[in-house]
Amino acid sequence: MSDVRLIDKAHRHDLLKYKWQRIWLDYKVGVIPLPLFILAGGLVVLNCVNDTLSSDIVVMVVTLAFFGFACGEFGRRLPLVGKMGAVAICATFIPSALVHYGWLPQAVVASVSTFYHDSNILYLYICCIIVGSTLSMNRSTLIQGFLRIFIPMICGEVVGMLTGMAVGIVLGMDPFHLFFFLVLPIMAGGIGEGAIPLSIGYALLLNQDQAEALGHMLPIVMLGSLTAIILAGILNQLGKRFPHLTGEGALMPDGMSFSNSAPALSAPPSAKPELASIAAGALLAMLLYMVGVEIYRVCGLPAPVGMLFLAIALKLINGISPSLLAGSQVVYKFFQTAVTYPILFAVGVAMTSWQALEDALTWANLLVIVSTMLSLVMTGFLVGKKIGMHPIDVAIISCCQSGQGGTGDVAILSAGERMVLMPFAQIATRVGGALSVSLALLMLNTMLT
Repeated sequence: MSDVRLIDKAHRHDLLKYKWQRIWLDYKVGVIPLPLFILAGGLVVLNCVNDTLSSDIVVMVVTLAFFGFACGEFGRRLPLVGKMGAVAICATFIPSALVHYGWLPQAVVASVSTFYHDSNILYLYICCIIVGSTLSMNRSTLIQGFLRIFIPMICGEVVGMLTGMAVGIVLGMDPFHLFFFLVLPIMAGGIGEGAIPLSIGYALLLNQDQAEALGHMLPIVMLGSLTAIILAGILNQLGKRFPHLTGEGALMPDGMSFSNSAPALSAPPSAKPELASIAAGALLAMLLYMVGVEIYRVCGLPAPVGMLFLAIALKLINGISPSLLAGSQVVYKFFQTAVTYPILFAVGVAMTSWQALEDALTWANLLVIVSTMLSLVMTGFLVGKKIGMHPIDVAIISCCQSGQGGTGDVAILSAGERMVLMPFAQIATRVGGALSVSLALLMLNTMLT
């Protein structure tokens, strides 16, 4: 009888052990197993209650992971829209709303804002994504993609501007304000690359206060970025329904997507070289960014773009060993999987003004923004298809012409599930934005002289 009880007790113990292990495997919030997610939330609450939530990196990794994946998971579970970019939207704009309405503890707001601005964590994320995705691309795809992507970009800019102007004029808007303060900021490449340089130029040419000019453009940029995120999510679903229209991250029909773009990478012979190659891959990304910063100081080329050109050059000349390429690929996948939603949460808290969005939500503004974005993206789709590129992937890059700079690119590509396109997105955002800003200021200067 005692043997039966012992067997029954052992069976119950094994059953409880099995159920506990299944909780870790089957129940996750984002990438975080449920027990760790609950522990993280409890520690964040405890720190907030005791007023001890610091902005050091260890505490911030836990805090951003908890809130970022919680917001992302909420968006993922929304019916219908959960598959159309709601994950990236919720991870970015829910925290913005929580800050605005005072529903997020002030300790979290202060610590996250301090950490985001002081650490420049966004640039670490972008450089690892850019270098990893660029080095993992097929060489011929990389060359052909960069040579061709400017055609749909330029066509999209022209058609988008003309469409936005036509809709605004029909709605009775002032053409001058419509063009310089509404249509152009939408396609100027974000805040740091677009709205701020535009506002400085407008202040000098129009004898206007720079803060006032920037205040007019910021909500327009944010709404344009939000529209782009939604369109990227819709395009992603369109690609799932019509697979012949997409390369799932490859621009050219004869190219390869990220998942099979580097089949020739040689696996390291042991665990130690593999870990070393991953560390070296991360260091390579940071070193290329530092070189990009020096290039910026010399000639004014934005550091991420300079870094991108360097990574392309290394790829074209086969200047990186197979083991280092494999390490860069692992770094890319890690940042894509584990860092995207925490970064978007930090952006929502520290950089996204909910009040600015509310102020810009007028029917006239919305119609101009949506019509501009739709025409820009549709032009990219049609032109990309015409010149032999995968139209959905080109259209998602076109969305990035209206993002909030690097933060917008992250949200848009995340919604479109095409993070591998980050190098092309950076070209669309930063180079395309620089061209739009230069064109705007040149036109304004010509009109005033």
